[in-house]
Amino acid sequence: MKIVAMESFFEDLAKCSGEVILPFFRTQINVSDKSKGTVFDPVTQADRAAESVIRARVKEVFPTHGFLGEEFGEENSNAEYVWVIDPIDGTRSFICGIPLWGTLIGLLKDQSPVYGVMHQPYIGETFFGDGKKATLKNCKGKRSLSVRPCDSLSDAYLMTTAPNLFGAEKLAKYLSVESQTKLVRYGADCYAYMMLASGQIDLVIETGLKPYDIMPLIPIIEGAGGIISNWNGGAVDDTGDIIAAGDRRVHAAALHALNTL
Repeated sequence: MKIVAMESFFEDLAKCSGEVILPFFRTQINVSDKSKGTVFDPVTQADRAAESVIRARVKEVFPTHGFLGEEFGEENSNAEYVWVIDPIDGTRSFICGIPLWGTLIGLLKDQSPVYGVMHQPYIGETFFGDGKKATLKNCKGKRSLSVRPCDSLSDAYLMTTAPNLFGAEKLAKYLSVESQTKLVRYGADCYAYMMLASGQIDLVIETGLKPYDIMPLIPIIEGAGGIISNWNGGAVDDTGDIIAAGDRRVHAAALHALNTL
């Protein structure tokens, strides 16, 4: 698959999904709760509609490919190529009318992420990566993305979605890192990772992520020169424990803090 052709196809998917989502944004949309009594986990008609249109478009072009999506689960997931879809990452922000959400679409080859996009149709930004390079398209045009240097936690800007998502044991580990950083911001979901890839922040730490929450973002982060792993420093896995950094030095320092409490 040619990178240029794939980038164009991802942009087409992003456009189609955005056209479906935007009519619901900042409206009195019905919200369901998928949490089954745990932490509130909202889903809307916009989530389902966007994933449906993405799947339909992929099937037109790549009928033998598989899928793993947040709303409609697995389909032909043992295929060589599998599309990973989170139609609205940051649904909590979406239902509150805050534009810190995005559509995540990734492609796995033999279970490894090779392409990914994060699209924010309301703001008009599309982040794309293939593991070797990463780009941003917005109203200013197109530019390459690059992480920034940061050699210590004391100089690092850290983001996470919300501390209450960690649970007591993991929260203590997370706070051992947070307490050493220069600046902390909450609530950005997928946008935190894009700000890391853009060189605006240095560190993202989260837990409880599903494959569709993170797999589409890995080629963007790595394409911008960043590093992403689980809390033990290994490959991203089904633990959902994620640490991403722009600089390997601050990544190592954060891993040390997480594992020495």
